[in-house]
Amino acid sequence: MEIEINGQRSYAYTGGRALDPSLPSVVFIHGAAHDHSVWALQSRYFAWHGMNAVAFDLPGHGRSADPPLASVAALADWVSAGLDALGIGRASLVGHSMGSLVALACAAGRPERIERLALLGCTVPMNVADVLLDAARDDPPAAIAMITQWSHAPTTLLGSSPLPGLWLPAMNRALMARARPGVLHRDLRNCRDYADGLDAAGKVRCPTLILAASRDLMTPPKSIEPLCAALRQVSVVGIDGAGHAMMTERADAVLDTLRSFVHGS
Repeated sequence: MEIEINGQRSYAYTGGRALDPSLPSVVFIHGAAHDHSVWALQSRYFAWHGMNAVAFDLPGHGRSADPPLASVAALADWVSAGLDALGIGRASLVGHSMGSLVALACAAGRPERIERLALLGCTVPMNVADVLLDAARDDPPAAIAMITQWSHAPTTLLGSSPLPGLWLPAMNRALMARARPGVLHRDLRNCRDYADGLDAAGKVRCPTLILAASRDLMTPPKSIEPLCAALRQVSVVGIDGAGHAMMTERADAVLDTLRSFVHGS
């Protein structure tokens, strides 16, 4: 659905269902140079099982209008404004990679609005290598190739897929190649420049889930220790055999984990 957020045309996928203000809500936030489609399975499941599901296209991404925003804090404010535009008072937030930082900042700044927080592929600080940042600025196809290589488990790179006939690395490359010029570089800078993650974690009041993929080279599982120490109510679930792109590589495992967490079971 198209909505207006802060005076700009914006897009939010709702799983093919109209929003119902009487239902609980779960909001999905994508990562760098991605859009709402990375949450296709998970968002659609919640939408058809008794909840409002909202997967935003962040500003400058997917079907949302330019410009892309220049900080994690600005994106967190935008998500909060998006909840207002949709008439959602309280929600559970689910974020991946850059989106996990946005979700963290939003939960820290608006604790009264966030019921549960799920962070996928998250570490703070989220370091971005100079070689990747430079490639995103000067040679985006090379940067996309690096990210695709580092985001998938070896078996996936060789062609393994939960759905026959789909080559997940090629799908990721195609999705990122659709991003507007400069968006990938801007997003990666947002990740690297976000210096308030541990302070934000200390301000989160709601239960928090961290999903850590065993083959994640972008945000390795061992790197989550400072974040875990800073959070008050945290649980960690490992996703075996997946890389940073765990939502597609192990879509069912991610969905099952999120479903249990969001429902408090």
